[in-house]
Amino acid sequence: MEFKDYYQILGLQESASSDDIKKAYRKLARKYHPDVSKEEQAEDKFKEVSEAYEVLKDPEKRAEYDQLRAMGARAGDGSFRPPPDWESAAHFHDGGFTQADAAAFSDFFEQIFGRGGSAHRTYRGGHQASFRMRGEDIHHRLALFLEEAYRGGEKQIQYRVPEVDEHGLVSHRTKTLKITIPAGIGNGQHLRLKGQGAPGIGGGQNGDLLIEIQVAPHPVYQVEGKDLIMQLPVAPWEAALGGNVSVPTLSGKKISLKIPTGSREGSKLRLKGQGMPGKTPGDLIVTLKIVMPKKQTERSRELFEALKQELDFDPRAELEGN
Repeated sequence: MEFKDYYQILGLQESASSDDIKKAYRKLARKYHPDVSKEEQAEDKFKEVSEAYEVLKDPEKRAEYDQLRAMGARAGDGSFRPPPDWESAAHFHDGGFTQADAAAFSDFFEQIFGRGGSAHRTYRGGHQASFRMRGEDIHHRLALFLEEAYRGGEKQIQYRVPEVDEHGLVSHRTKTLKITIPAGIGNGQHLRLKGQGAPGIGGGQNGDLLIEIQVAPHPVYQVEGKDLIMQLPVAPWEAALGGNVSVPTLSGKKISLKIPTGSREGSKLRLKGQGMPGKTPGDLIVTLKIVMPKKQTERSRELFEALKQELDFDPRAELEGN
């Protein structure tokens, strides 16, 4: 019998993962499906792809096939002999065929794995009438302002959905959908909407819509996990004397923050629960930035001169001797 290299048929390496096998099968099955394909020998190629997938998608059958592939003997004329006393322990049983028809499988498959029961299906015009395949997932990116990600809510999106007509021609239509954004969603997170992807073939399930969230940079806040980071400008006397200052938040409300006496540039203060919403809300982390007035009066210069005389302070003392 002729050896069937299932990995080669699917265009894969032996190290391919289960996801790799599934993706390769879906791509090739859609390409060669007899009801839609215009490729030459599409039906034969479709049968080969289906057979390869039936074996490689099942861990037990794949393990047997790998052993057979390594230990069987191949002659120069292309014929193949399994190892002595070979008998499959992973026979297909009645009703065990999912994506393909046993009648379409090769002699290689039948002799190696056998066929249990009567899993034959009816054909129309030589095509498999019962073939079903799940539709492809569609990936869509959704840009949000940080305020939108913070509040959440409803948003209307548009995306393109591929469709195959009765003649096998692929077209795209624009689909409009209203979706719900969870409050506190983060940059790079995904939303999965079941059944909103590409339609299935032969009555198969629709694929899903996978929405990747992209949050635009904000002029005031940075996001680290669920925490919000901001720089808070304070006057020199606020840092020196301490006191309460007003801090804006993404909720639109201002909250009071106590500045400790003698605070320094770069000091960090944490406001619990004032970050991004969630089951466990993040914090708002405030970094102090001491800002000098742009304009000074004669009186303010006199006060700074008096302060200079009053305090024995050298801000560069730590640099001496280095």
